[in-house]
Amino acid sequence: MKVLKKIALAVMVAVSLGTVSSTAFAESDPGRITYPAAQAIDILAGKIQTAVDAIASGSDVEIAAKLIKDASDFSKEVNANDRVARAVSKATNNVKAARKDVQDGNAPQAEAKLREAHKQVLDAKSLI
Repeated sequence: MKVLKKIALAVMVAVSLGTVSSTAFAESDPGRITYPAAQAIDILAGKIQTAVDAIASGSDVEIAAKLIKDASDFSKEVNANDRVARAVSKATNNVKAARKDVQDGNAPQAEAKLREAHKQVLDAKSLI
Protein backbone atom coordinates (compact mmCIF):
# COMPACT_ATOMS: atom_id res chain seq x y z
CA MET A 1 0.00 0.00 0.00
CA LYS A 2 2.87 2.38 0.81
CA VAL A 3 4.43 1.77 -2.59
CA LEU A 4 1.10 2.39 -4.32
CA LYS A 5 0.70 5.73 -2.51
CA LYS A 6 4.23 6.80 -3.54
CA ILE A 7 3.57 5.87 -7.16
CA ALA A 8 0.24 7.70 -7.17
CA LEU A 9 1.84 10.81 -5.64
CA ALA A 10 4.68 10.76 -8.20
CA VAL A 11 2.20 10.45 -11.07
CA MET A 12 0.09 13.32 -9.72
CA VAL A 13 3.15 15.58 -9.37
CA ALA A 14 4.31 14.77 -12.89
CA VAL A 15 0.87 15.44 -14.36
CA SER A 16 0.48 18.72 -12.48
CA LEU A 17 3.92 19.92 -13.63
CA GLY A 18 3.06 19.08 -17.21
CA THR A 19 -0.26 20.89 -17.18
CA VAL A 20 0.97 24.06 -15.46
CA SER A 21 4.32 24.33 -17.21
CA SER A 22 4.90 27.79 -18.66
CA THR A 23 6.96 26.39 -21.51
CA ALA A 24 4.01 24.28 -22.62
CA PHE A 25 2.03 27.48 -23.24
CA ALA A 26 4.87 29.69 -24.43
CA GLU A 27 4.07 31.79 -27.48
CA SER A 28 5.36 35.02 -28.86
CA ASP A 29 3.28 38.13 -28.44
CA PRO A 30 0.82 38.90 -31.23
CA GLY A 31 2.43 41.17 -33.80
CA ARG A 32 5.95 40.41 -32.58
CA ILE A 33 8.41 38.98 -35.05
CA THR A 34 10.63 36.23 -33.74
CA TYR A 35 13.75 35.15 -35.57
CA PRO A 36 15.66 31.88 -35.53
CA ALA A 37 19.00 32.28 -33.76
CA ALA A 38 21.15 32.15 -36.90
CA GLN A 39 19.00 34.70 -38.71
CA ALA A 40 18.97 37.02 -35.68
CA ILE A 41 22.78 36.87 -35.51
CA ASP A 42 23.02 37.68 -39.23
CA ILE A 43 20.71 40.67 -38.82
CA LEU A 44 22.67 41.87 -35.78
CA ALA A 45 25.95 41.57 -37.69
CA GLY A 46 24.40 43.54 -40.54
CA LYS A 47 23.27 46.31 -38.20
CA ILE A 48 26.74 46.54 -36.66
CA GLN A 49 28.32 46.63 -40.13
CA THR A 50 25.94 49.43 -41.14
CA ALA A 51 27.08 51.43 -38.12
CA VAL A 52 30.75 50.77 -39.00
CA ASP A 53 30.14 51.94 -42.56
CA ALA A 54 28.38 55.08 -41.32
CA ILE A 55 31.29 55.98 -39.05
CA ALA A 56 33.85 55.20 -41.75
CA SER A 57 32.05 57.47 -44.23
CA GLY A 58 32.11 60.31 -41.69
CA SER A 59 28.36 60.60 -41.14
CA ASP A 60 26.77 62.77 -38.47
CA VAL A 61 27.28 61.79 -34.82
CA GLU A 62 23.53 61.52 -34.17
CA ILE A 63 22.99 59.21 -37.13
CA ALA A 64 25.88 56.97 -36.12
CA ALA A 65 24.67 56.89 -32.50
CA LYS A 66 21.16 55.94 -33.67
CA LEU A 67 22.51 53.10 -35.84
CA ILE A 68 24.60 51.83 -32.93
CA LYS A 69 21.57 52.04 -30.62
CA ASP A 70 19.52 50.01 -33.12
CA ALA A 71 22.20 47.31 -33.12
CA SER A 72 22.33 47.33 -29.33
CA ASP A 73 18.54 47.02 -29.08
CA PHE A 74 18.39 44.20 -31.62
CA SER A 75 20.90 42.13 -29.67
CA LYS A 76 18.05 41.22 -27.31
CA GLU A 77 16.40 39.29 -30.15
CA VAL A 78 19.15 36.66 -30.27
CA ASN A 79 17.77 33.61 -28.49
CA ALA A 80 19.94 30.53 -28.46
CA ASN A 81 21.94 28.74 -25.78
CA ASP A 82 23.97 30.18 -22.90
CA ARG A 83 27.28 30.20 -24.77
CA VAL A 84 25.77 32.25 -27.58
CA ALA A 85 24.14 34.59 -25.06
CA ARG A 86 27.50 35.23 -23.36
CA ALA A 87 29.23 35.87 -26.69
CA VAL A 88 26.50 38.25 -27.85
CA SER A 89 26.59 39.98 -24.46
CA LYS A 90 30.33 40.64 -24.86
CA ALA A 91 29.72 42.02 -28.34
CA THR A 92 26.88 44.19 -27.03
CA ASN A 93 29.19 45.64 -24.40
CA ASN A 94 31.56 46.69 -27.18
CA VAL A 95 28.64 48.19 -29.11
CA LYS A 96 27.55 50.21 -26.08
CA ALA A 97 31.11 51.41 -25.51
CA ALA A 98 31.31 52.41 -29.19
CA ARG A 99 28.14 54.45 -28.83
CA LYS A 100 29.63 56.31 -25.90
CA ASP A 101 32.82 56.92 -27.90
CA VAL A 102 30.84 58.29 -30.84
CA GLN A 103 28.94 60.64 -28.57
CA ASP A 104 32.22 61.79 -27.04
CA GLY A 105 33.61 62.51 -30.53
CA ASN A 106 36.10 59.64 -30.70
CA ALA A 107 35.01 58.04 -33.98
CA PRO A 108 38.16 55.98 -34.74
CA GLN A 109 38.01 54.23 -31.37
CA ALA A 110 34.27 53.62 -31.81
CA GLU A 111 34.88 52.13 -35.24
CA ALA A 112 37.51 49.76 -33.82
CA LYS A 113 35.12 48.63 -31.07
CA LEU A 114 32.34 48.07 -33.59
CA ARG A 115 34.65 46.01 -35.81
CA GLU A 116 35.55 43.89 -32.77
CA ALA A 117 31.85 43.50 -31.89
CA HIS A 118 31.10 42.46 -35.49
CA LYS A 119 33.80 39.79 -35.29
CA GLN A 120 32.46 38.58 -31.92
CA VAL A 121 28.91 38.31 -33.28
CA LEU A 122 30.04 36.31 -36.28
CA ASP A 123 32.07 34.05 -33.96
CA ALA A 124 28.95 33.54 -31.85
CA LYS A 125 27.16 32.08 -34.86
CA SER A 126 29.54 29.11 -34.78
CA LEU A 127 28.37 28.35 -31.23
CA ILE A 128 24.79 27.59 -32.29
